[in-house]
Amino acid sequence: MEKKITKITASNSQMPKAARVAAYARVSSGKDAMLHSLSAQVSYYSGMIQNHKGWEYAGVYADEALTGTKEDRQSFQRLLSDCRSGKIDKIITKSISRFARNTVTLLETVRELKLLGIDVFFEEQNIHTMSAEGELMLTILASYAQEESRSVSENMKWRVRENFKNGKPWNGTMLGYKLVDGKLEVVPEEAETVRRIFELYLSGHGYSAIAKELNQDGVPTRFGNKWTHPTVCRVICNIDYTGNLLLQKTYRSNHIAKTRCVNNGELPMYSVEEAHETIIDTQTFMAAQLEKKRRSEIYHKIGTPKQNYPFSGMVRCGLCGKNYRRKVKESGAVWICDTYNTQGKDACCSKAIPEDQLYSLTVQALGMTDFSDNALNDKITEIVAEKGNTLVFRFKDGTEAVKQWKSRSRADSWTDEMKEKARQQAFERRKADGQ
Repeated sequence: MEKKITKITASNSQMPKAARVAAYARVSSGKDAMLHSLSAQVSYYSGMIQNHKGWEYAGVYADEALTGTKEDRQSFQRLLSDCRSGKIDKIITKSISRFARNTVTLLETVRELKLLGIDVFFEEQNIHTMSAEGELMLTILASYAQEESRSVSENMKWRVRENFKNGKPWNGTMLGYKLVDGKLEVVPEEAETVRRIFELYLSGHGYSAIAKELNQDGVPTRFGNKWTHPTVCRVICNIDYTGNLLLQKTYRSNHIAKTRCVNNGELPMYSVEEAHETIIDTQTFMAAQLEKKRRSEIYHKIGTPKQNYPFSGMVRCGLCGKNYRRKVKESGAVWICDTYNTQGKDACCSKAIPEDQLYSLTVQALGMTDFSDNALNDKITEIVAEKGNTLVFRFKDGTEAVKQWKSRSRADSWTDEMKEKARQQAFERRKADGQ
């Protein structure tokens, strides 16, 4: 009998690829307890993912944000960018309310991730978005979470407004005072800082100069942070230092965005005379307001709308995280980090980017021959200014482009007018010396 022999080809089967798993965590305020909670969440998820068989650790993305809106959370945006780039297969998060408070935002994000084949698991609700019933359950539960947020917000607003009607301050976070049994009491060392700020301002110092001096002397803000242009301005403009309270100067837009708005008559305001001890007398306070108005008339054209440029809000400092802003120097327009511009090199050692090079490199990154506002907004998420004169262009499709810009030499930065002025000054000096 003839033997039948069949050759069996060896298969090149490989072990299943490990799922790349990331986690998302968020806390809603900067209080120490909340920050500790955020740290605990990061530690918990890091250990959980790394110890799970078949999972590859893709990181923990964490935000300290006031709201659950998508735009306010840098780490959440980075998570979505990495998902679009194909770096993540699965996301774990504590609950629906941590991921998003807004039902529409939640469903839009989950649906986009679902199309990318990425599952989101909500621990508290035990929901996988890739499951058949996942979206229906999410819609129902997210609606409950949004309504609960609205209810809590309305209850808090009612309590605050009732306190306003009774002449009680909202909180004791104002520099110079602490809240004791519903009344503001002076904190002596902080009160001296307030008086110093008013004295410096009325002697001719600007907001940024005052902030720089306080930081150099190691004087902290109410919460132990560095002084900035806005924090000094808030002290100068605060009538509460005269011992009179003006309540409900601002309000929150709604329970989702929670944007702080200036009260221009939308809601009633409450004035309480001699509510607490004075730090700044009324005469000094009014003198500061008149000085503020005088400077505003000199340096700002009343009624001129603030001009927006194509790169406004688009360029971010990779060193301190602040946005770049446009500034015109004698050598021409540049884009400069707001921290560096207001606090100096000690606060941020970033460099100013010549505007002509920013336009040129953006055109290169977009692969175009001419600059286009529409292409910039449609294709680029942000431009990050890193060390070494490096610009990282981050696109909405998850890709990146890295470009280098060149620092202007001193000779290149001088315009013809500046050169002529220097020659004229040199001539005047020689003439005065009798040469």
